[in-house]
Order: sequence, then structure tokens, then C-alpha cells
Amino acid sequence: MIRIASVCNSLLNQAKLVPLENRALLHKSSRLLDENKSKSEELKSPEDLAKQSHLNSKPIDFTNYAPVKPSKKKTLLSDSKYESNDYRLPKWKEAFGELVIRTLKLDMDKVRAGPVAGSYYYALCKNIALQYEGEELSNTAKFFYQDLKLPRTFSQWFQITILHEWLLFVRMRAMPFKYGRNYQQKLVDRTFADIEVRLFDEMNVTTGRIVDQYLKDFNTQLRGAVFAYDEGFYTDDATLAAALWRNLFGGRKNIDMVHLEAMVRYVRSQLYVLSRMSDRDFAVGSFKFVPPDETVERLSTKQEAQLKQKTIEKYEAIDNDPNILPSDKSQLSYKN
Repeated sequence: MIRIASVCNSLLNQAKLVPLENRALLHKSSRLLDENKSKSEELKSPEDLAKQSHLNSKPIDFTNYAPVKPSKKKTLLSDSKYESNDYRLPKWKEAFGELVIRTLKLDMDKVRAGPVAGSYYYALCKNIALQYEGEELSNTAKFFYQDLKLPRTFSQWFQITILHEWLLFVRMRAMPFKYGRNYQQKLVDRTFADIEVRLFDEMNVTTGRIVDQYLKDFNTQLRGAVFAYDEGFYTDDATLAAALWRNLFGGRKNIDMVHLEAMVRYVRSQLYVLSRMSDRDFAVGSFKFVPPDETVERLSTKQEAQLKQKTIEKYEAIDNDPNILPSDKSQLSYKN
């Protein structure tokens, strides 16, 4: 049974190497068009907007808020060799896994939740603002810590991570309930399993009691952030900005409104891309976050129809293939 997930993981990683037509949204030359603006007006990316700030302040450093000073760099918990793009199962193990899936008639849409949500999507969220002392920040991390002037602390990394997890939760809740909830649970489980490892190995926390207290606190933060972001998502940009201010920016009094505007644009762009993905595409791990230095194009009705048709043709070809492997089968819609 352990090998079943490994077979699924290997096949999913192969699928990720196929060009994704539905990633047409993610172009640096594109833009997200506001309904009240003309199509000829170019909008700036969140990063460009954040750099327009004139607030003369330095990134805040809360040295007593668990600063990230690991004694040694640890690999991602999601960096399992079985989930690597380069790993290939031996042929006999792959054949045995396919036999088990076929014999037990396993629901692969449930099985995929582990490797896709618990590994791939968690790694996306974690890597956005991952940092190590003495190492250069990634481009996305620079956006949050340098452009937005957020403190480089473990707690701040967690807030950035759960913001991106909430973005995925929104799309997961649009899936059929039994699958969407499973994806959410796998993502949350992997998050807290990884945090526990990091607290012991990187933050040098020595007792289980303190780790448990941290985990309870992080769980409370996650629940509160999800509720606040949901309210902003379902109401208006002002409410969403307030939720970002309370959670991501810690409710600081000297917050720059330009930074809030940049983050609202960043969040809305991600949600727009997610809303244009079919359940099948999202469930197999075809989504990546739009980098903050990129903008998003709002598709025309014609473009949306073309995108949907390409998606339908791709998955119809897969499903109609007489040699389709049991692990490649899915009941999720590719037409929504």
C-alpha cells in the first residue's frame, strides 16, 4: 500500500512536465484589467506598485519574535525522493502499484491529495518566503521582506505561508466536497508536521511542551486568518485590505497604504488565475503562484472559450486512451 502513493507521485510528476496551455494567464507582458479602466491603461505588478512607496522606514526586526537563525539548513519536508521530478520507480514496483489500484478500485482523486496538496502545494506555499541566515533571499522573499518591509521572523514566514494556503483553500472548497476537504486536510497536516520539525531542528526549541504551545498558537493564527480573508474575499477590497493589515502586517500603525494596495492586487490576481482552472487541472498540481513582479491578464470571453476547449481536448484524449493507467484515471471535471 505504501507503494501506491509512490506510483501516483511518479506519474503526477511526469504530468507536470507537459506544457500547460491553461497557464496562458501567466505572462509578464500581460495585465489585470480593472472594469473601470480602459484596456489601453497598463497596470503595474504588485512589486512595481510596492516600490512606489515613499514611506521612509526600514524592515522591522522583532528579535524576540523567533527570528530565523537556524543552526543548519534543513531540506524541505516535502523533498521526499519519492516525490522528486527526477525519481522513477523500478518497473516492477510501478506495475505492482497499478495492479493494487486496479484490484482494490482505489479512488485516485483521494489518493492524489497526499502528494499534490500535502507535498507539491505545501512546498509552493513554504518556498514563497523561505529564508536562511546568511543566504540570499529568493525574488518572492525579497518582495515580502524588502519591498513590503516585513520582519524576517519565523512568525512572519508563517503568516506569509498561511496567506498562500488560504488562496489554495478557496479553490479547494470549489471542488466536490469529499475531495476538496481531503486536499485541505492534507495541506494543513503537512504544514504542522513541517513546523514541528523546524521548531526542533532550526529554531532550537528543546522541549515538547514549548513546541506544543507554539503549534496551538499557530493553529489559532491559521483559523483567524482564514476567517478574516474569507470575509474580505466575499465582501470588498477594503475588508480584504483590513484582513491583510491585521494578519500579514501585524496591525502596525505605520503601515504604508501603497503596500496594502499591492497586496490586495497580488491576492486578487492569484484568485483570478485559480478561478479559471478546472477541478482536474488543479487537482493534479497544474497551478503555480503568479510571481509578484508579474501581472495577470483578464481573459476575454473568446479566450476563455478557447482555453476551456483546449483543456477538454487534452483530458478527453487522456481518458479515451485504451492504455490509460489506473493511476491516471480521475472523476473530477475538466469542463468547469
